Amino acid sequence: MGIEVKNINKRFGSFVALDNVSLNFPPGELTALLGPSGCGKTTLLRIIAGLEQPDAGQVFLDGEDASGSHVRERQVGFVFQHYALFKHMSVFENIAFGLRVKPRNQRPSESEIRKKVMSLLELVQLDWLADRFPPQLSGGQRQRIALARALAVEPRVLLLDEPFGALDAKVRKELRRWLRRLHDELHVTSIFVTHDQEEALEVADQVVLMNKGRVEQIGSPDQVYNQPASPFVYGFLGNVNLFHGRVHEGVLDAGGISLEAPDHAAARDAQGIGFVRPHDIEVERYSADAEGIVARLRRAHAIGPLAQLELERADNAQLIEAVISTERYAQLALQEGETLVVRPKRLRVFVDEAV
Repeated sequence: MGIEVKNINKRFGSFVALDNVSLNFPPGELTALLGPSGCGKTTLLRIIAGLEQPDAGQVFLDGEDASGSHVRERQVGFVFQHYALFKHMSVFENIAFGLRVKPRNQRPSESEIRKKVMSLLELVQLDWLADRFPPQLSGGQRQRIALARALAVEPRVLLLDEPFGALDAKVRKELRRWLRRLHDELHVTSIFVTHDQEEALEVADQVVLMNKGRVEQIGSPDQVYNQPASPFVYGFLGNVNLFHGRVHEGVLDAGGISLEAPDHAAARDAQGIGFVRPHDIEVERYSADAEGIVARLRRAHAIGPLAQLELERADNAQLIEAVISTERYAQLALQEGETLVVRPKRLRVFVDEAV
């Protein structure tokens, strides 16, 4: 089922939570709403679910205007960050709850409920916990039970609000891979909210970047990471080095160094910012004829396959972060305090934009 929101506006007092947001969520895809706290992503999710009413705008489910529909009529499954399981009910009864409270003429028989619940427990790989109670489960198990409960009523759309936010890093990683596999099996149109860029890029088919109540960019994980549409997107998705300066005829002059900016060949002495990710910085030993930025190695952290370097520009003390392979790090035999030359391999320049 496809979802569309048109011109959604929402205020809480003087705070603008959503500012004329319009989006399409393709049928059967898993979309991540990504952005910092307070950007409006959870408010948008609650408006789609019917748990919150917009000040203006419409919500369409499968092409039908659902703006005035009650949450029960929207057939939405909602998974919260903190599980919201009934502690006094067994795992089985938690999952069965949505089926048992259906109107009598729609309620399945006891045998049908049992079959459905056990099928869902097998789907989330927890059929051996049917008789346990939520306090007896781990956080990861509780979240899987919460997901099974949401799926029990066969929702047309599945909405997840920071579903793994309360879990530790290792469990989060395991569960998001599991969610991706589950989605590939069920193909329920799903939207999940997160502020974790790694989570969004790993799990989602489509990523919606939000900031201050507006949509900054929509695209595949590859598109938003490798082709960021704004300085905000570039800075939010991973670490980045900034080079401030003036852009003139395709060249960024950033404090004594010249960096190519071919996308801005028409620019004439415009203010600009160059963005370079740490893994797009080349590092070599200093020599008088070497081209690049002269910098001192302040600190090196080489554990695992990558070495993280913290460098300080010789001319203005600007901090530069670089990431190279541990093989390259060992080959160079770098020592903290020595002088190096660094060069951006891949640079993206934005003209007249605020970070």
